[in-house]
Amino acid sequence: MSLNARLEPVLYLFAGLFGVAGVALAAVAAHGGGQASLAASASAMCLAHAPALLALAFGTTRLNTAWLAGFLMIVGTLLFAGDLVSLRFAGSGLFPYAAPTGGWAMMLGWLAVAAGAVLRVRA
Repeated sequence: MSLNARLEPVLYLFAGLFGVAGVALAAVAAHGGGQASLAASASAMCLAHAPALLALAFGTTRLNTAWLAGFLMIVGTLLFAGDLVSLRFAGSGLFPYAAPTGGWAMMLGWLAVAAGAVLRVRA
């Protein structure tokens, strides 16, 4: 079984979790007061990457790099959004540079999608 096939259910799982988190964080940003921009930024990243993970899950048979792109997007979103949510609700981040590390991981995930265009599955 390929890495893509093994990761496919994980991509669906995190697409759903990021979708729910994104909507909930948008509500917090709209109604929560305080540092609403932190929740809004976390919401945006969750809502941007949920459909991307869904698309990667659908494309696991056609994109060699789906597993890598999905893994990087999941880790990156967890770090980036998690750090902002932690700042918003606990007053301190996960660890120094967690958000920038997550941002880099998300960008590398998108580059892995682009690399998949070059390293296509041959039918």
